[in-house]
Amino acid sequence: MAANNTKTFRKEWNANQKKLRNNLENVDRVEQSITLYLPHHAVLHSVAVTETATWSYFDDLLQDLTGEQMRLVPENEDHSIAWMIWHMARIEDVAMNMLVMGTPQILHQGSWLEQMQMNYHHTGNETSAHDLEQLNATIDIDALLAYRLAVGQRTQAIVRGLQAVDMTRKVDPKRIEQVLADGAIMEAASSITDYWSKRNIAGILLMPATRHNMVHLNEIEKVKRKVM
Repeated sequence: MAANNTKTFRKEWNANQKKLRNNLENVDRVEQSITLYLPHHAVLHSVAVTETATWSYFDDLLQDLTGEQMRLVPENEDHSIAWMIWHMARIEDVAMNMLVMGTPQILHQGSWLEQMQMNYHHTGNETSAHDLEQLNATIDIDALLAYRLAVGQRTQAIVRGLQAVDMTRKVDPKRIEQVLADGAIMEAASSITDYWSKRNIAGILLMPATRHNMVHLNEIEKVKRKVM
């Protein structure tokens, strides 16, 4: 997709995000909002996240990037593309599974850590220079992309099963406690769980499952220009 078309996509995406923010908690519009939400979320993942998608912003950004380029931290940047993919996937996995559904993370269903060659599982918020360096040096890119795809597919399934009554339900404090106990969020980054504790389910769908991903995908676009 050409740069001007990408700009148009982002403008349309932001408009849809505003519609969702206004309508997800409206009992009379929840069904319509979920119909809008599913492709709105899917476009931030690989096209393989659904059976109907033909283009995604994520795939477009990763086009022509090598694994080595994805591991680089350019000058005046804080993170690599690989780190941002890990971070997006981990945040969405934790928020959608542990907070929305109260179920185990995708990460712990199978051998994802082993496949990705990772020996820590926190989201990367307030990560140390050592952990960032380790991720960039060792993470298996193909496994990382497969993990993020699995997270996106799970989110799609979760959203399809939500009802109007779910949208205004506050995040259960016990689920927040479990996130911290699991070590998914490091203590230094506990302000994230403070934010989540004030949200309802509609709020989690909007941030992080959509807006957070978009923020980092835009960051990937900027970093890509520096590593290619």
